[in-house]
Amino acid sequence: MLKRKVDKSKLPSRHVTVGPERAPHRSYLYAMGLSEDEIAQPLVGVATCWNEAAPCNIALNRQAQSVKLGVKAAGGTPREFTTITVTDGIAMGHEGMRSSLASRDAIADTVELTMRGHCYDALVGLAGCDKSLPGMMMAMVRLNVPSVFLYGGSILPGRLNGRDVTVQDVFEAVGRHQAGMNSAAELEILERIACPSSGACGAQYTANTMACVSEAIGLALLNSSGAPAPYESRDQYGEASGAAVMNLLEKGIRPRDIVTRKSLENAARIVACTGGSTNAGLHLPAIAHEAGIDFDLFDVCDIFHDTPYFVNLRPGGQYVAKDLYEAGGVPVVLKQLLKAGLLHGDCITVSGRTIGEELDEIRGEPDGRVIYPVDAPITKTGGVVGLRGNLAPEGAIVKVAGMTEEEQVFTGPARVFECEEDAFAAVKARNYREGEVIVIRNEGPKGGPGMREMLATTAAISGQGMGKKVALITDGRFSGATRGFCVGHIGPEAAQGGPIALLRDGDMITLNALTGEISVDLSEEELAARRAAWPGPRKTIYTSGALWKYAQLVGSTRYGAVTHPGAKGESHVYADL
Repeated sequence: MLKRKVDKSKLPSRHVTVGPERAPHRSYLYAMGLSEDEIAQPLVGVATCWNEAAPCNIALNRQAQSVKLGVKAAGGTPREFTTITVTDGIAMGHEGMRSSLASRDAIADTVELTMRGHCYDALVGLAGCDKSLPGMMMAMVRLNVPSVFLYGGSILPGRLNGRDVTVQDVFEAVGRHQAGMNSAAELEILERIACPSSGACGAQYTANTMACVSEAIGLALLNSSGAPAPYESRDQYGEASGAAVMNLLEKGIRPRDIVTRKSLENAARIVACTGGSTNAGLHLPAIAHEAGIDFDLFDVCDIFHDTPYFVNLRPGGQYVAKDLYEAGGVPVVLKQLLKAGLLHGDCITVSGRTIGEELDEIRGEPDGRVIYPVDAPITKTGGVVGLRGNLAPEGAIVKVAGMTEEEQVFTGPARVFECEEDAFAAVKARNYREGEVIVIRNEGPKGGPGMREMLATTAAISGQGMGKKVALITDGRFSGATRGFCVGHIGPEAAQGGPIALLRDGDMITLNALTGEISVDLSEEELAARRAAWPGPRKTIYTSGALWKYAQLVGSTRYGAVTHPGAKGESHVYADL
């Protein structure tokens, strides 16, 4: 481990701690109670997304203290700071959801600015809710200082009538209530018990999907994502993560040594085999972008297609994150992928060892209930599938976990809505028909702006018992909790004049997750005629402020909806300044 007196000649913190000219800067550090020895040590940023917005973030402040203990014990000086989060469960189904995806890039930006402004040498980042996980990992890769990621942990499931319940059940109960299938009193009981602790939404929604990614990609210690947020055992992973970042600093191992094309493929594997969130199709290309690696939606979906689905998690399956942890967690899943030749075992991780070396020590085996053997999967192809066709030239994505092959083919007439509110009102009034393809457009990252998730609408459809009787497509996103034939990320989006902008009620749409097709039965001549008559992007009310700024900068969903040129546009790396 690093000693107290270190050579800072190549560390960023030399700019604020070394030499007579830095006396004013050191005086600020002394003001906070730091000793001379502590100022001479590497300064390690401990970044959290702590806030009081939702249970996903509420435990992060406590967990950060264990990280700081680990940093101190290993000869570093931790400096804690926080950044924003927008929690999807709270933001869902209204205007607040426009802030969600934009918050991912704001998190990455604010962590970058804090690290740059204070010249920290390394980073441990803690995150709990959907966009904060990729946002924190994007910052790590962008800065390229030694970094370790730590998930805050999942929420415990509620219990009702002898079964586990999650927030997904509450969203779907709203649909049942609208359909007269349950009473207001039943809904009130469920809402009070569905989320009984701190932690992120409990099934394989976006937060837990990206937590699995953090281990598979190598930015988090193996098994660190598993224990639910309330478990005291999370403190041990906090201390270990603090010690690990100091080891990386000593060895000179940086995030771009860890995040490679191979490790991104490993990350896509864990999403597919667990039936993870379609949002990974946005976040993996965005993380790759920070490293200057070409890895777009089509690359992600190619991996998805070649990966068996063998982890039985909600919403497609039966179990929640706590059950996966008790069955052996991500390491057992990764070891099955390695056994099948589907994992690159030579990728370095934040432990300083390869993922193959780490997995050599794992003795757990599939339990056949939560984790199936890889050679006897639930389905032979991944739980998430990419689609492409004349309706989505830049691709689209759908979660098929839990769907039969028969349910993965759908043809029907379009019922077009210009925004989610219009669609939700129609669903609430049951103003749609079996066999239709509900189209929600103008919800892309630029046109929304913000690329909202459609969980309120899809959950209402499922709650009304129509989840298998209609399909839904959008240039927006879906929550990891969405189920049914729901296709998102259609690109180009409507605001860019993509084919989804040209659809009319009654156009026949074909969706085929088995062949990867998404098409509309219109000739190229008809599409061209409609494009010529297209009036242009729908106006929004966001003509100033953060969402206006986001809409000006954000790019295509195919490449992760990113907002800056990435590593390919760099003329320097922060860690080397």
